[in-house]
Amino acid sequence: MILDSHIDTPSAVLRGRNIGIDNPGAHVDFPKMKAGGVDGAFFALYTPPEFEADKATRYALEMLSATYDACEENADYATMTFGPDEVADNMRNGLISVCIGMENASPIQESLSMLRTFYRLGVSYMTLTHNGDNAVADSAAEGKRWGGLSPFGRQVVAEMNAMGMMIDLSHASDKTFWDVIQLSKAPVIATHSSCRALCSHRRNLTDEMLQALGEKNGYVGINFYPCFLSDAYDESKDWRPGVKEIVDHIDHAVKLAGIDHVGIGSDFDGIEVTPEGVEDIAHLDAVWAEMRRRGYSENDIIKVSGQNLLDVWFRIVNCSE
Repeated sequence: MILDSHIDTPSAVLRGRNIGIDNPGAHVDFPKMKAGGVDGAFFALYTPPEFEADKATRYALEMLSATYDACEENADYATMTFGPDEVADNMRNGLISVCIGMENASPIQESLSMLRTFYRLGVSYMTLTHNGDNAVADSAAEGKRWGGLSPFGRQVVAEMNAMGMMIDLSHASDKTFWDVIQLSKAPVIATHSSCRALCSHRRNLTDEMLQALGEKNGYVGINFYPCFLSDAYDESKDWRPGVKEIVDHIDHAVKLAGIDHVGIGSDFDGIEVTPEGVEDIAHLDAVWAEMRRRGYSENDIIKVSGQNLLDVWFRIVNCSE
C-alpha cells in the first residue's frame, strides 16, 4: 500500500490539467500514480493566505468540484474516498483512492457550520494554516497574531475531534503546534513536514514535536521539498538533495516518533523543485529501495509507505465515536 498524505494537484486540475493522461513535466497524474504503484493520496485544496475569506471559500469549492469531475471522468483509474475503510476496497477493485484535505482554514471563515459542510463534502483533514496567520491559528511563516490558537481555533479543534476530522499541523507555528497537542483529544498529524534537526527551516518539526506526535499516536509525512531536506541546498547551484536525504529524514523521524508514526507527504505539485531521483510520483520506488538498503524490513516499509497513514486515519475517526 502506498498512500501520500499531501499533494497539491487540485490547483493544477482547476487550471486545466487532464490528470487522466501522462503530462510531461507534471508531478502527478493518474498514469504516473499507476506507474508508481500509488494506491491513493490526499489531494489538498490549497488556498493562498492572501485571499479574502469569500474568495478562499469559492476557490476551495472550485478545486473540490474540479477534483470530483476528474474522478468521474477517469472512473477506470480513481474514485473519491471519504473514509479509511474504503481504501482497501478501492485497492481490491484496482482503483486509486482520491482523498481530500484542505490546506489553510480560511475557507471555513469563522464558522463551525462551514467547517462541518466541508467535512460533509469529503474533506477529511484540514491544515490549520498556510504561510500566514488566519482566524484559526498562527502560522510558522508569521506567528504573530494569536500566540498560537485563536479562541475560535480552540472551538475548531474541539469540533474536528467530535467529527473525526484529522487536524494537520504542517505550517503551524510552534505555539500553535503545542496548543493543539495539549487540547486535542484525538491523535494529530503533520501531513507534509520534515525534521528541523536535519534542516533548520522553520516549517520543519523539532525533535520534541516529533516525539510528541508519536506519544499522541499521531503521524508525520516527510516533505520532499529540497528547501526542507537540506540546509546545503542552494537554488543557484546544480546540486539538490535526493533520495538519501529523504530517507535521512525518515530515519530521524522514526527514531523520535517511532516506526508506526512516519510516512510520506511529498508535497508534489506544491513544490517548485523536486528531489534528485524522485522527480514525480511515479518514482517513489527509489525511496523504498533506499530504505531496504539501510536495513528496514518489508513490514517497516509497508508502514511508512502508507499503512501508518491509514492507521492514524482509523484512530482519529474512532476517537469521535
